[in-house]
Amino acid sequence: MHHLSGHRNVVAIKGAYEDQLYVHIVMELCAGGELFDRIIQRGYYSERKAAELTRIIVGVVEACHSLGVMHRDLKPENFLLANKDDDLSLKAIDFGLSVFFKPETQQGIFDAVLKGDIDFDSDPWPVISDSAKDLIKRMLNPRPNERLTAHEVLCHPWIRDHGVAPDRPLDPAVLSRIKQFSAMNKLKKMALRVIAESLSEEEIAGLKEMFQTMDTDNSGAITYDELKEGLRRYGSTLKDTEIRDLMDAADIDNSGTIDYIEFIAATLHLNKLEREEHLVAAFTYFDKDGSGYITVDELQQACKEHNMPDAFLDDVIKEADQDNDGRIDYGEFVAMMTKGNMGVGRRTMRNSLNISMRDAPGAF
Repeated sequence: MHHLSGHRNVVAIKGAYEDQLYVHIVMELCAGGELFDRIIQRGYYSERKAAELTRIIVGVVEACHSLGVMHRDLKPENFLLANKDDDLSLKAIDFGLSVFFKPETQQGIFDAVLKGDIDFDSDPWPVISDSAKDLIKRMLNPRPNERLTAHEVLCHPWIRDHGVAPDRPLDPAVLSRIKQFSAMNKLKKMALRVIAESLSEEEIAGLKEMFQTMDTDNSGAITYDELKEGLRRYGSTLKDTEIRDLMDAADIDNSGTIDYIEFIAATLHLNKLEREEHLVAAFTYFDKDGSGYITVDELQQACKEHNMPDAFLDDVIKEADQDNDGRIDYGEFVAMMTKGNMGVGRRTMRNSLNISMRDAPGAF
């Protein structure tokens, strides 16, 4: 960090103080939080916006490499925002694993990197631009002498300022969440709606913007035609019958439209399900008598409040009732809420984003 002092996108050291046990480092205040949390908060980025962020991050990498230094721990948590209002005010932190690179050092290589296998067939890749995929392939080339350097990445057409990255929002992940939502049982859907109602504007800013874009007549609810047009505008190739199925799944109260809270519930990033305060609030909502258990009668009452049919509630109870006592306690509720989330909870998401490339030769 000393060698990178003065770089606009590296956190500044203000001072260092040593006592008998510790060295205390005082660093620049970054009040905007982690880039990871901002990504989750926004819900989606256009490729152009993603290119702007990537350009800043790779710029830091280039500065490190020019000094013969590898950061070795690049991940969204290790980039902070200087303030809450500017998505591009990135500051790199946590140089604890950085080293001066010796080319002769023997390093392990991840199998996936070694083989160079990249899956561009699964979501979200089918709607991503060819230029972005070309950059990814070049950056992940398993042969170090052919892999792009940081400087070459910055010169790529997708990355360059005013480059070819399209400005169409990237939302296949949101579509995937709607599909997941459609497969959930009634209790989980209602719980997500309860959680959605408790979230702050800041936590759902990106999803609110998407809802307003789809709600073309500003009625406060999305019709089938608006959903179909909105999904296709974002690159979806779903059939009409599939869109109708998504519509029916998200329409919790069977009104024929998707209101704002229903939309947020259906598209909510499932990292919210790993937050204790949200799980407690949702469980408390269903546990009407405060007994510590959710019963069939309480589920029937909740269904009535949400205008949902109350058929098959015994099956919902059985699905979550691990000790077969005919009711759901808090532990069983949490297990049901986090089951089948396809690895998109905060901890799992962090792990998937945090794959460290520090063992790969020539890695950023």
